Amino acid sequence: MKITSEQLPTIYLQSISEQDTSEQYVSWLNDPLVNQYLETRFQTQNLATILNFIQGIIATPNEHLFTIRLKSNNQHIGNIKVGPINSIHNVADVSLFIGDKNWWGKGIAKQAIQLISRYSIKTLKLRKLSAGAYRPNKGSTIAFINSGYIEDAILADHFLLNGQPCDLVKVCFFEQQLNQLPQITIDK
Repeated sequence: MKITSEQLPTIYLQSISEQDTSEQYVSWLNDPLVNQYLETRFQTQNLATILNFIQGIIATPNEHLFTIRLKSNNQHIGNIKVGPINSIHNVADVSLFIGDKNWWGKGIAKQAIQLISRYSIKTLKLRKLSAGAYRPNKGSTIAFINSGYIEDAILADHFLLNGQPCDLVKVCFFEQQLNQLPQITIDK
């Protein structure tokens, strides 16, 4: 599946596949700058762990993982996920990373968040999306806020970062805010 928008110039989302397992993907997840706020940082990644992760996601109906790709050349530069989905309450988490550091600070995360958010509310029929970031990860929080998310909560000293307690900043987006997002096209 491909999710795109004429209103967003740089990227589109594509459902992840086993063929997305690559040495580049491995290098992103093992790069201390890329993984500094990712939970994957606690285990060295390799082709087998990534393939296993992708296969697990594909087999799990309440999680949807997409590659973030450049419109100009289809290059895979990161991932974004919605899930797990709680279908009783119609809520889910959104998480992402931009692995290719050449694209950091260029609005890619915001575009990806906007695409996945509209897809999640319109297609998956979710009413609320949530995301969280370690407090020092200001770039992630700003990308969500710039995409229309609002601050939901601060979980004090929720995680350990470099051995020190660190707050988790929670943000959310409601279906009533849908008009803030660009229109999308979904190709299956």
